[in-house]
Amino acid sequence: MGRHTPVPAAGLDVRAAYAAHGAELYRFALRQLGDGGAAQDVVQEVFLRAWRASGSFDPQLASLRTWLFAIARNVVVDEARRFAVRPWQRHLTDGADVDGPAVAAADDGLVDAWVVEEALRRISAEHRTAIVQTHLRGRPYAEVAAELGVPVGTVRSRVFYGLKALRLALDEMGVEP
Repeated sequence: MGRHTPVPAAGLDVRAAYAAHGAELYRFALRQLGDGGAAQDVVQEVFLRAWRASGSFDPQLASLRTWLFAIARNVVVDEARRFAVRPWQRHLTDGADVDGPAVAAADDGLVDAWVVEEALRRISAEHRTAIVQTHLRGRPYAEVAAELGVPVGTVRSRVFYGLKALRLALDEMGVEP
């Protein structure tokens, strides 16, 4: 009688998620791709993937919005790659005036910041502090070590293992490099 359709885990109301975040995801995809039809396809694919992977969604690890935007980012990258390989497939369907690359880059940066923030919440406080202070705030290792009252080598170790844990957290969230 046809293909077997995966049954999502209970708890994720896709209709409510679409009502809450569909328009925002569409605007994000439209700014990234500049094509209304492709943006609609992205939103459909985001909710299809969310529905299929709903069993892996854990509200303790990431907000629904962040999870959906992480999926959207991956779908937009896939679409952009498809357009790069087959540029003749790109058709502007609605003539929308998109703000251009500067706005798209700002949107992408905002989504990346949300995703990194969620991933940082998943790692230990010691690792998070070391990464935030040295990488995000650009402070020298010696200064951070003095403030924390630990040797510089300990800060370096926390950064090293913290980055490994951060990569794993991003992987668990479904974020592709």
